[in-house]
Amino acid sequence: MLSILIPVYNYNVLPLASELVKQCNSCGIIFEILFLDDASQEFAIENERINQFENTSYSILEKNIGRSAIRNLLAQKAVYENLLFLDADTIPVHHNFISNYISEIEKKVVFGGLLYENKRPPKEQVLRWTYGKKREALSLSERNRNPSNTALVSNLLIKKEILYRFPFDENLTKYGYEDLLFFAVLKSNQIEIKHIENSVFHLNLESSSLFLNKTKTALENLVLLDYLNKISKNESKIIGSFDFLKKMKLISIFNFVFKKSEQKIERNLFSNKPSLFLFDIYKLGYYCFLKTK
Repeated sequence: MLSILIPVYNYNVLPLASELVKQCNSCGIIFEILFLDDASQEFAIENERINQFENTSYSILEKNIGRSAIRNLLAQKAVYENLLFLDADTIPVHHNFISNYISEIEKKVVFGGLLYENKRPPKEQVLRWTYGKKREALSLSERNRNPSNTALVSNLLIKKEILYRFPFDENLTKYGYEDLLFFAVLKSNQIEIKHIENSVFHLNLESSSLFLNKTKTALENLVLLDYLNKISKNESKIIGSFDFLKKMKLISIFNFVFKKSEQKIERNLFSNKPSLFLFDIYKLGYYCFLKTK
């Protein structure tokens, strides 16, 4: 018995619904698929057609509640003990995606992996694609080196009782770092995350400018988490790097250099060959700015 839970925001999830229903039926399992739209405006007409599928529903919230709260709400609505969280802008890589998870159904938490298509996107989307391929689309061996820091909620099988004990933190209403915090909490409570080869493709590539703006929003979340002592430097390299700069009394110098080079770095990030090293410098610089403003 499986509850597949998918938060939606401005995305056409009809193809995903069709594929999941087909795979669940081929497995012969008892299932439900819940799509919950966080008060977005686009694709509502297309997505309403999802309600024609068996054991599948699509509904829209009256007001936006955020990425953490909507996942908690989906879990509350779920009928079954086994929860499979997927992001709306994903699609299973293989036709045995559901059956692979059924084979792991007794495990408490299982992450299947994330992939990006090899075809290079247009220049204005290259930053998100490059970041995804280098930092998120990790091999199973790479993920197993640090299971907690390499898991994502975008493709996660988890027991409902685990999520009830350790729900997503609803203090985070904006985009960013809800995954990191969630898995850090699981790790601190000795809950193992098993990694398997059962990937989904991440399909929706934002423009580089939008991705950079979302990254800034995420860093605001990280500042909040640091202030609330919910994330340590062991979970976040950015916090660790900031603490080092602070210890060496280099924050003011780093802020000065960042402000002088900010636009130059942005030109690189918006180019056809963005540097992830410069992206990391940019994130640290903006985090320092937020911490000292």
